[in-house]
Amino acid sequence: MTRHAQITRTRDQTIRSHYDPLAAQREDWIQRNRFFHEDDLRTMRFLIPEGKRVLDLGCGSGRLLAELKPSYGVGVDISPAMIAVARENHPHLHFVEGNLEDPEILGQWSEPFDFIILVDTVGMLHDCTEVFTRLRSLCTSDTRLVVSHYNWIWEPVLRAGEKLGLKMPSLQENWLSMAEIGALLEFSDYQVVRHERRQLLPIRLFGLGFLVNLLLAPLPVFRRLCVRYYLVARPMGLESPEDRTPSATVVIPCRNEKGNIEAAIQRMPRLCADMEILFVEGHSQDGTLEEIHRVMKAYPQWDISVLVQDGQGKADAVYKGFDHARGDVLIILDADLTVPPEELPKFYHAIASNKGDFIIGTRLVYAMEGEAMRPLNRIANALFSILFTWILNQRYTDTLCGTKVLRRRHYQTIKANRHYFGDFDPFGDFDLIFGAIKGHLKMVEIPVHYASRAYGETQISRFRHGILLFRMLFYAYRKIKVLV
Repeated sequence: MTRHAQITRTRDQTIRSHYDPLAAQREDWIQRNRFFHEDDLRTMRFLIPEGKRVLDLGCGSGRLLAELKPSYGVGVDISPAMIAVARENHPHLHFVEGNLEDPEILGQWSEPFDFIILVDTVGMLHDCTEVFTRLRSLCTSDTRLVVSHYNWIWEPVLRAGEKLGLKMPSLQENWLSMAEIGALLEFSDYQVVRHERRQLLPIRLFGLGFLVNLLLAPLPVFRRLCVRYYLVARPMGLESPEDRTPSATVVIPCRNEKGNIEAAIQRMPRLCADMEILFVEGHSQDGTLEEIHRVMKAYPQWDISVLVQDGQGKADAVYKGFDHARGDVLIILDADLTVPPEELPKFYHAIASNKGDFIIGTRLVYAMEGEAMRPLNRIANALFSILFTWILNQRYTDTLCGTKVLRRRHYQTIKANRHYFGDFDPFGDFDLIFGAIKGHLKMVEIPVHYASRAYGETQISRFRHGILLFRMLFYAYRKIKVLV
């Protein structure tokens, strides 16, 4: 036996001898620290929707895996006693005893998983990058790796809690910071798409813990002191050949935009061989629908079609267009053409080359044309962008730019999870942004040149819609930041 094999065998025996006697007490420890575990479970449920294929590495007694309600769930743990408890308590799930660093353990499955989770597991790994690399064989480009661990600055407190009998005893671990785990994931060809910190006070303390975690934990300075952190990463370089040359549908919602219809077609670049242009008309009073039918006949070289929306508002028009689109990539182009159609190739190439899953334009980088955006609107947009960046933990410089691009399958995921947020957004911008956050889509911003309208009038009310934006800020804070 080699020196490395001896070290591995000794380490495995140490882990088993420590956790096997604790297996029967695991549920008792969870109940004793119920406040912490309930918040942790709430976060994991937000990150991982029900009905997915989930692989839980370091599953312990299987409680978390069962609570996630997977369509197919597999748990792996090195402790035979923990696996025995898991199998007894959750017979509908699959549990495997073994060291997840053993290549044979991870080589048992031929079908990929939707989510692979490592909860308090990375601290026990001998070689994190080796494990992350091997996990790629169980991934597709849409698989998400979820890693959670303790903030290393809490180690003295946690050790003291163990000595006082307040926390289940644990072995000495690799205390890795969130930045260090992110770097290890990047080295293993993953890209972090979401990170979060939670629980500044991980005990109830007569209700004080709830208030501290609600009011202080999300704030920029305090959040770095939280005991728990989470990272969600997507594997890179696993897209199929079909994903690199996708078909596309440009959805153009339009109401009272007669003078812009033909210009949209004349200025439209050919994005790919299979490209559809889909107008969604919103009960116009200026003859927009008739103009669309005229343009369809005048430009037979383009695949142009039209729908008349059933309800009202841009969101209703966009969703109807997306539901009827046949392209693999869905592109929103506002009919006012203030974002030039000539800039759409940058968006298409960004998503076709897998630079991101959700591509959004930003109007606040390049100089604007004339009166394209009034000064008050620009100040308000910049303020909202700062606040949304803090809430969503992703950099957004312009949340209200109408040009957004995503794959149809990702839109279907957003649509399926829309019940979490509800029907709250008449524009559709925030419904898609919040859905992209919930679906762990990698967001990429592309600067655009913002032009003045050549025809028609803006349909945005600064003050009425400004109030609505504040409501959305509060809504996003509650549903995404504090999960209440």
